[in-house]
Amino acid sequence: MDFVNRLMKSILPPQVHARLKHWVRPEGDVQWCRVIMNREVDGFVRSLDHSHLDVLEISGNRFQNRFPFGSYRAVQFPEYDVCAEPLSDGICDVVFAEQVFEHVLRPGRAAQNVFKMLRPNGIFIVSTPFLLKVHGFPTDLYRWTEHGMRQLLEDTGFERVTTASWGNRKCMFRDMSPGLTWTMYNRFWHDLSNEPQFPIVIWAIAYKPAAEKTGA
Repeated sequence: MDFVNRLMKSILPPQVHARLKHWVRPEGDVQWCRVIMNREVDGFVRSLDHSHLDVLEISGNRFQNRFPFGSYRAVQFPEYDVCAEPLSDGICDVVFAEQVFEHVLRPGRAAQNVFKMLRPNGIFIVSTPFLLKVHGFPTDLYRWTEHGMRQLLEDTGFERVTTASWGNRKCMFRDMSPGLTWTMYNRFWHDLSNEPQFPIVIWAIAYKPAAEKTGA
């Protein structure tokens, strides 16, 4: 498909090529394994009252300029190591961590630092791979199922944890090639049906409690 795209780009006028590309890839240039996850997460974010939200995105900037957040900040892993310390306590309403927790050395500590950075009722949106080839950034350490991620978040103190996953064997086998390349989604060629026994990616939405719990 990449060869076809390059060929079409070389022979078609730019406007025609852009329209054709959008027709074939309405999601934009997105990895096949992330299409459903992105749709679900975007749908949730779209339902929020953006103007009052202070947002932090760890390792990436996918949400920059996509929603009218009150404030937005992106920090990059590993330059910012979320395991080391929170940026500051109680500064965020939403923290995104997309495809980064599999790379951190101490995910439990990382989750605790995210918890500290969130205000009461703050939202943590996290996604990680499961049936995905090893990809160092700089190292690749962990994999979670939905239940495993729920346990990690609940042990940290998060409540109202919801999880989901997506994968199928066609996508999994297509991506099981050497190197750090991934299959880009084409709506005419790629199946989006879900096989729950073969999750490639999992994601979770979790809330910090409205008030800190204290002992009896």
